[in-house]
Amino acid sequence: MKNSAPDNVKISCKNVWQLFGAGAKRFLKEHDYRPNFEQITEAGIIGGVRNVSLDVHEGEILMIMGLSGSGKSTMLRCITQLLKPTSGEVFFDGTDLTKISGRELIEIRRHKMGMVFQHFGLLPHRTVLENISYPLEIQGIDKETRIAKARELVDIVGLTGRENYFPRELSGGQQQRVGIGRSLAVEPDVWFLDEPFSALDPLIRKEMQDEFMRLQTQLHKSIVFVTHDFDEAVRLGDRIAIMKDGLLVQIGTSEKLVTEPADGYVKAFVENAPKAKLISVGKIMKPGQSGDNGFEPVKSDAVLEDVAQRIMLSEKAVPVTNKQGEIVGSIDKATIVKVLFEA
Repeated sequence: MKNSAPDNVKISCKNVWQLFGAGAKRFLKEHDYRPNFEQITEAGIIGGVRNVSLDVHEGEILMIMGLSGSGKSTMLRCITQLLKPTSGEVFFDGTDLTKISGRELIEIRRHKMGMVFQHFGLLPHRTVLENISYPLEIQGIDKETRIAKARELVDIVGLTGRENYFPRELSGGQQQRVGIGRSLAVEPDVWFLDEPFSALDPLIRKEMQDEFMRLQTQLHKSIVFVTHDFDEAVRLGDRIAIMKDGLLVQIGTSEKLVTEPADGYVKAFVENAPKAKLISVGKIMKPGQSGDNGFEPVKSDAVLEDVAQRIMLSEKAVPVTNKQGEIVGSIDKATIVKVLFEA
């Protein structure tokens, strides 16, 4: 079954439900696939994911976040079909994964999906090289080829010199690097990560985030990344999907979430966000007003952190230009103060 999504959409989820409890499918149908929270609770059913629709674009890092029990990890498992959704469609390259055979799904997982979880799941009796090459062994690739590929990945994830170490001889961060290398062995089209760094110490976690960004710059994967940490979501993601009680509350760039929160829940999530690093001049400028031409313009795509001081020192509004150098608006210090310092 083919999807009509735009060409740049790698994954498209449509009206996905994941309910836990006896008679969940029947219950959903009886309520015309639109039960509310109270109806679900009264039926003794748990709403893990409730009517979620979202897309993941080519080369995008989509962060799915929320508090414990929000449904973020359940949603990831629905996308990968580790959990069969109670209802809904999950398109991968235009193919609805909910409609294909188990054998077809296994082949897609083996060849097109890479997965990294919070718990490393390394094979304790196998070396770094053997752990990384394991997915290729499952595919039936000959030993020489898979070990050669594993050696390349050892270099990529920064474990050169530790090829023959066993997991017990590695730190937590090093073990997670092995897990990342193993997930990349099949050269997946899409990379799924479920809180991969949350069990690590803060310094190691920062190091792994840096490593993750370096790898993405090199590999340009389409990525679905689950986290409960908004700072991590901001640092790593192109867009962020915030979930609560199984619902998708809002999805958008970090700038959009900060400047246009959908409700109080999202607003509480982003209240401590580094606004100066996230909000662009173009988002808060006064369009169509040229400002004082005696001042050097600022670019509309500049973040406030980079230009706030200059604007604050100006007694008049500063012109704002687009990428073509055309004046498209202005911004003044009163606007900066309101956005950055007023609740």
